[in-house]
Amino acid sequence: MTVLTAIPARDPAVADSMAEAPALSIAGVSHAYGKRTALDDVSFTVPRGRVTVLLGLNGAGKTTLFSLITRLFHTRVGDISVLGYRVDREPGEALRRLGVVFQARTLDLDLSVMDNLLYHAALHGIGRREARVRARAVLERVGMGGHARDTARRLSGGEVRRVEIARSLLHAPQLLLLDEPTVGLDVASKLAIVGHVRALVNEQGVAVLWATHLLDEVESSDAVVVLHKGRLLAQGSAREIVARGGAGDIRGAFTALTGETPLGEAP
Repeated sequence: MTVLTAIPARDPAVADSMAEAPALSIAGVSHAYGKRTALDDVSFTVPRGRVTVLLGLNGAGKTTLFSLITRLFHTRVGDISVLGYRVDREPGEALRRLGVVFQARTLDLDLSVMDNLLYHAALHGIGRREARVRARAVLERVGMGGHARDTARRLSGGEVRRVEIARSLLHAPQLLLLDEPTVGLDVASKLAIVGHVRALVNEQGVAVLWATHLLDEVESSDAVVVLHKGRLLAQGSAREIVARGGAGDIRGAFTALTGETPLGEAP
């Protein structure tokens, strides 16, 4: 006979605290590669149900931070929590609430779109029948419903990105990390990606941390974290950061903060 042991319930006060926790908390995080400091005592939070833009040029530390959040790197200094779960103490609970689209393309180009999603679903313990239902739903959600049987190799860059976003949503995460998701895409594909992500936030309440160096992707109501050479220079709404810096727009505020002019944004 199999004996089932009940899992102890969380203390109600702890449960209430978890319910009120931000989507992501970064507290005093530092990281170095040998003698080179990539992150220097970085602290900020990502609120639930909102887009937070992690704004910084190449080398700012954005990808390093994503690697720490997703446990690709071990956090040696500072604390990182997802929806109240510490990634170092309860990694399973933290990571299953997290969806990620990395800067590098990660689809298996020799598999169909559907098979890419089914493989990812299996890694999350989702049964094959349920995985197919979810895969069809998320593909429709990002406008890729007609491409399920297509080999990933046949997709355009923008289509690949949309499939990767669909894949990241399969396990219904509450926080989505996007690392430079529009780099290398044409204007139409870029606008489509931005539109799909903002619709997720508005319609499903997903929290998003959007890492980018493209200032035209920032809206005035977005929460913004400015990261430069591993240091946090400013945080607040885009509107607040512009006003605080006495600038006319986010580009001027960013330049005033960093002393550098970002390249590559749309005119």
